Amino acid sequence: MATVKGPDAFRTISEAAAELDVPQHVLRFWETKFSFIRPMKRAGGRRFYRRQDIDVLRGVRTLLHEQGYTIKGVQRLHKEHGVAHVVAAASGPPSAESLAEPSFEAAAFNAAEIVETVGERELVLDSDTRTHLEAVLEDLESVKARIDRLLG
Repeated sequence: MATVKGPDAFRTISEAAAELDVPQHVLRFWETKFSFIRPMKRAGGRRFYRRQDIDVLRGVRTLLHEQGYTIKGVQRLHKEHGVAHVVAAASGPPSAESLAEPSFEAAAFNAAEIVETVGERELVLDSDTRTHLEAVLEDLESVKARIDRLLG
């Protein structure tokens, strides 16, 4: 008797491939082309896909197979708009408004308002996490400024 996995259970590559209706070798190939596809790997290189990995793969499949994107096109979409747009592709093409650059006003918010939607879950960042992320961002901006000075 076969057991049925819960929606949040890890999937093997064969289970992921069956769910997405693509061959296993295609999933391995996409992993080489898209840096944002990172299944967990156990000893011996065996891949395990989380629900969010499956959602990303479903978006990639939709963009490539249904919306006619090229691999470079999906890479550019990810670079310019993030993995959320790749995931959202599985639910239809993004609107022009969702691809627009966010305004400064839209980016100015306090810690209680930071909510990241991942699938149907929401993650609210607490003030300690926000403080830590702001410090990391400040460090990154400092490094970027130094690199810009060296290159400029």
